[in-house]
Amino acid sequence: MSKKSKKKYYVVWQGQKPGIYETWEECKAQTQGVNGAKYKSYDTLESAEEAYKLGWQMAASMAAPSESPSSILTVNDEGMTVVRPQAGVEPPVLNAIAVDAACSGNPGVMEYQGVFIATRTRLFHFKAPLGTNNIGEFLAIVHGLAYIKKHHLEQMILYSDSVNAMKWVAEKCCRTKLPLTPETEQLYDVIRRAEAWLHNNTYTTEIRKWDTEKWGEIPADFNRK
Repeated sequence: MSKKSKKKYYVVWQGQKPGIYETWEECKAQTQGVNGAKYKSYDTLESAEEAYKLGWQMAASMAAPSESPSSILTVNDEGMTVVRPQAGVEPPVLNAIAVDAACSGNPGVMEYQGVFIATRTRLFHFKAPLGTNNIGEFLAIVHGLAYIKKHHLEQMILYSDSVNAMKWVAEKCCRTKLPLTPETEQLYDVIRRAEAWLHNNTYTTEIRKWDTEKWGEIPADFNRK
């Protein structure tokens, strides 16, 4: 991508080591796997420092008015997802799994994750040194389907915000144009295994499109915007 990412500062109130970090990787290292981790990104160091001094609860309450009015999901102090009712908007199912992918460049370092929406608990995560966002979205859905089947959670809904990935899953084929090279050979092996799973398994899980416009960012989002 030619567009340069805007500088962000990450405040960690609850994590391995609370503080202010200048990269997402540093923030993730402090919060990944921490139950009820509390963190947020800010556009300036001054706003991050002020938020850190205020504490999570006060900073979150002050930030709420600036959130998109279409976002109806929030996270309480216990890290649980809470629906903020909005007239005429049917909320998503919280007893469900959400998947999403992120890519630092396209192609670039790619990763995806699956999150249980009600508790924001990460259920699975995968990272590859070179891939694309579309590949990550496709693999995330297949991984989600396999996770649901393995744990006998067929009644759960699986949410994705990628129409393209949902189409690839329905076709049981990852239609990426990423070249097969020594750098991508391992990722292609993962893709082949995902396609084979789709061909060799049946599933009754309903895959639904996450309505970002009405509900805000999908809970599995990597928060890098």
